[in-house]
Amino acid sequence: MTTSPPRVRRGPEPHEHAEQPADSRAGLTARITLGRAMNSESSDYFLLLGITLFMVVFGLVMVLSSSAVESHNDTDNFFSRFWSQGMYALIGLPLMFIVSRIPMAFWKRSIWFILGAACFVQFLVLVTPLGVEIGGNRNWIRIGGFVGQPSEAIKIALVIWLGVVLSRKQDLLDDWRHVAVPVLPIAGTAIGVVVLGGDLGTTMVMSAFVLGGLYFAGVRLRYLFTGFVGVAIVAVVVAMSSASRMGRIAALFGGTSAANPDVNWQIDNGFYALASGGVFGVGLGNSHSKWSWLPAADTDFIFAIIGEELGLIGAVVVLLLFVMLAIVFLRIIHASTETFPRVTTAAIMVWLVFQAFVNIAVVLGVIPVLGVPLPLISAGGTAMISSMIAIGIVMSFARQNARDARRTRGNAL
Repeated sequence: MTTSPPRVRRGPEPHEHAEQPADSRAGLTARITLGRAMNSESSDYFLLLGITLFMVVFGLVMVLSSSAVESHNDTDNFFSRFWSQGMYALIGLPLMFIVSRIPMAFWKRSIWFILGAACFVQFLVLVTPLGVEIGGNRNWIRIGGFVGQPSEAIKIALVIWLGVVLSRKQDLLDDWRHVAVPVLPIAGTAIGVVVLGGDLGTTMVMSAFVLGGLYFAGVRLRYLFTGFVGVAIVAVVVAMSSASRMGRIAALFGGTSAANPDVNWQIDNGFYALASGGVFGVGLGNSHSKWSWLPAADTDFIFAIIGEELGLIGAVVVLLLFVMLAIVFLRIIHASTETFPRVTTAAIMVWLVFQAFVNIAVVLGVIPVLGVPLPLISAGGTAMISSMIAIGIVMSFARQNARDARRTRGNAL
């Protein structure tokens, strides 16, 4: 009987244990790191990110549609305003992600400087030739070829300042003096420098989110009611101090504005745009109102173009987007274990949702024309960037909530 020779195991082939190329290892490491980073985020983080990106893209499409005619008339280029808005979106997107990685300790250390710097720039608008007046409001600054609104920076600084200060005083807020002393001089000054520029719409938005931050901090309702009455009185005084603003109020009730006769034309054509849209709209890009009939079609009255081109369905979708945004904010507020992120998130929520309400209410003829953009959708560079930075701050709080939840689960095991 023949026996077969014993099998001798061969050594490894040269390629079996060869090292992978350096670029392959680097790519694999990057994918693993990115995967871990994405897995570490909470569902609230991704919901907020997804809603924000959808609104920005939707806004760019509507800016292109609503501004093409005026862009061609101004620059002989149908895409000029769209490219400008797209550039601001490309600036705001990385800023949003960068801010979402900034720890809360940074804001607590630097907020006084940030708020002071923002107010100083707004002061330059009022007293130096750098200030630019548009539509009766001196609320823009021009440096070289750049034109922006410092009031948007004040918004960001003020919502963070509210969270920092109220978190430090959370055990003292039952005493009205501990509410009034920081809020009246500091927040009042920040809002005051915007009031001096004549921008009543931005002033109302800032006053609303200050009251909203106080509410979520646990300030008593009678103190908030007193503050609300005070804000209402100041708003009436500011409105009566300008012939342009009084004309806008008169136009709301069917009168005419001698100081700003285009207001009646704008309101009427906003109604015509919404009425012609019906339920399903006339189709994207087919608006008649944007052919130089409706002033500010891509900014303050973009909701009218949405209603005309996309109909009632498109208008309801926009409303639902802001409802969803508010729901995600409330989820993040509920998950927060500290006062600072809770108050700051609440103030940002009131800022964006209340500003959307004001913009839509103006188009629907519920309140006088105030000139505030629809957040994340209307054309407007600094408004777009400030809104995305504010959302980035909330995203950082969502990340912190996820880390706190994992730490709590780990301690429970």
